[in-house]
Amino acid sequence: MPLHHPNFDPIAFTIPLGSFSWPVHWYGIMYLVAFIQFLVLGRVRIRQPHIAAAGWKFEDLDDMLFYGVLGVVIGGRLGEVFLYEPSQYFADPISILKTWNGGMSFHGGFVGVLIAMSFWSRKRGRKLMSVMDLIAPLVPLGYAAGRFGNFINAELPGRAADPSLPWAMIWPGVDHPVHPSPLYQMLVDGILLFIILWLYSRKPRPYMAVSGMFSLLYGCARSFTEFFREPDYTVYFAGIPITAGQLWSLPMIALGIVLLVLAYRRNDTASAHVDHPRSA
Repeated sequence: MPLHHPNFDPIAFTIPLGSFSWPVHWYGIMYLVAFIQFLVLGRVRIRQPHIAAAGWKFEDLDDMLFYGVLGVVIGGRLGEVFLYEPSQYFADPISILKTWNGGMSFHGGFVGVLIAMSFWSRKRGRKLMSVMDLIAPLVPLGYAAGRFGNFINAELPGRAADPSLPWAMIWPGVDHPVHPSPLYQMLVDGILLFIILWLYSRKPRPYMAVSGMFSLLYGCARSFTEFFREPDYTVYFAGIPITAGQLWSLPMIALGIVLLVLAYRRNDTASAHVDHPRSA
């Protein structure tokens, strides 16, 4: 017998402000969890000998978080608007600001973080790919938190599932069992990717290799889990249907391959590649 989505109240609690109450949404809390884990896990990563040898400090994480938050929020929202549902948002432009209702594109956030980190790296005299090698293992668990927020909001319903599947789920507004795709993406694109990337990055790797591994693995994982998610839209290449998520993952796969090839051809280990950071 299929499970039923818990159909959570998307508002966790409200903050009374006189005659007005400010609703705090679970989706926003999940993003706060993501940013906190970035700092906590980042401090563990900076203690790793090959990372410490490259001159990274706790203060660097605190400083780059501000830039990263802007990149995630602005890039993620604009990615959702332009890559997935432009007609809906342009018909109601004010809805672009309603981020608490969900609707954040990882691919847009990825580009946003790249841009934000390029500003940070220029400010601090670091190379962009050194920054990305540092933070790449910190991203998947934050992504997992965001996908759990999608589940709480009952967003991103999966494709139809066999009712005999033990975890097939009746989704709000859907009259047949579906795959709980946000949980799949939380587990595979998030938690599993974190485990693999964390283990890979614990040892010194060539410059750009950790970034390349993240880009490649995320693109592959997302392409796989998209098979269980109701597509935002589908395009066809040589007669083969490709979902929007798979389409925008292809550049990440290509980028990952290029970075890994370049990294292992150069074979400069992370501990040997030390920038000359400037003070903030």
